Amino acid sequence: MSSSLSPLIHLIDDDEAVRSSLALLISTVGLRVQAWADPQTFMNGFDRQSVGAIVLDVRMPGISGLSVLDTLKEQGVDQPVIMLTGHGTVEMCRRAFKAGAAEFLEKPVDDEALLEALQSAVRQHVKSRERNQADRQAQARFAQLSAREREVLGLITAGLTNKEIGRALDLSPRTVESHRANLFAKLEADSLAQLIRHYASLVDADS
Repeated sequence: MSSSLSPLIHLIDDDEAVRSSLALLISTVGLRVQAWADPQTFMNGFDRQSVGAIVLDVRMPGISGLSVLDTLKEQGVDQPVIMLTGHGTVEMCRRAFKAGAAEFLEKPVDDEALLEALQSAVRQHVKSRERNQADRQAQARFAQLSAREREVLGLITAGLTNKEIGRALDLSPRTVESHRANLFAKLEADSLAQLIRHYASLVDADS
C-alpha cells in the first residue's frame, strides 16, 4: 500500500505535548497522522474522502469534542471517531457512543488500547468503503437492465423457478433461461445467493 493511500489518522487535541506524543505513537504502526490544534480548522480543512479514523479530545477551548462529533455525523462523515478525555463521566461516555463514537478512552491513554482501537476502526472503515463501492457498482449495473430483465430479476430473487417465471410473464422456458443467463453475466453474479445479496433490495426499491 503506497503512502498516499495508507490510512490517515486525524488527531485533534489542543495540547501540543499530547499531539506530539500521540502522533509519534500512532506512526509506529504504519499509520499516517495529521495533527490539528484547533477543531474548527480541522472541520474546515480535513479530507473527508480519506480512509482512516479521527482521534478527538473531548475538552477543548471554543468547542467541545462532543459538539464536533455531532457535527461530523450530521455532515455524513463516515470516518470512525475515537474520543479521548482526561475527565470522563458516565454521561459523557454514553453521549459519545450515542452520537456514534467508535471508542471512548480516558487520558493518560494506554498505548496498546489506543493502537488496538485505531487499527480496529481503520479495518472497519476500509470494509465500509469497500461495501459502499460495491453497492454503487451494483446500482450502476442494475440501471443498465431493461424493464423485462428487471421483471425477470425480481421473480428470480423472489424464489420462482424458470417454469414459474415463464408462466408469470408468458414466456417460453428457453426465453427465461436466456434472460437468466444474461442477467448473471450483466450483473457479474457467480451464484443465486450473490444475486440476491446484491440486487434484491434494488429490485424492491424499483417496484
